[in-house]
Amino acid sequence: MHCDGRICNQALAFPLRGCYTVPIIERINLKSEACLALSFCNEAKTKMKKVTEIAASLALPFVEQAGCSLWDVEYVREAGTWFLRVYIDCPGGVDISQCEAVSRPLSDALDEADPIEGSYTLEVSSAGIDRSLKKPEHFAAFTGSAVEVRTYRPIEGKKEFHGTLKGYDNGDVTITLPDGQERLFPKREIALVRLDVVF
Repeated sequence: MHCDGRICNQALAFPLRGCYTVPIIERINLKSEACLALSFCNEAKTKMKKVTEIAASLALPFVEQAGCSLWDVEYVREAGTWFLRVYIDCPGGVDISQCEAVSRPLSDALDEADPIEGSYTLEVSSAGIDRSLKKPEHFAAFTGSAVEVRTYRPIEGKKEFHGTLKGYDNGDVTITLPDGQERLFPKREIALVRLDVVF
């Protein structure tokens, strides 16, 4: 496997997102075109989950060695390119050197474990101040913070809601709206919850 590392200078520290990017080139195995759409979708979701779980387990020791914590791992396709994104966090902020300290050994570990078919790009970056909240510990850490909730379908004509994170229960999210009212969003309706940047 050939790896060509490069630095992505979108930002150098925590407030915005800086990342160390490593494109990974591999042989692409095409799946059978006879696969049914639903089966392919379920298979793809299972594969993505497996990839993120393996990547997280491989990344964790390198993240800890860099003095950071592992926030999240995503495996997504954008504009025809697959991205494996590792988000890290650090109390004092994350800089490019820490991202590089994680990305280089992680790239080698992924090369050896070889959990991904096809070509993809590895990115290691700060979780950012507008980070997504996905895990119970994420919501526990930021209860009382300003958040944005996006829904899959319009609710009362809107798909974006802003407020203060009030609670989290098995995927359901409650926020306090600016007018003081509380609104509960069931897990099935939530597309995204992230910290709301207020300047």
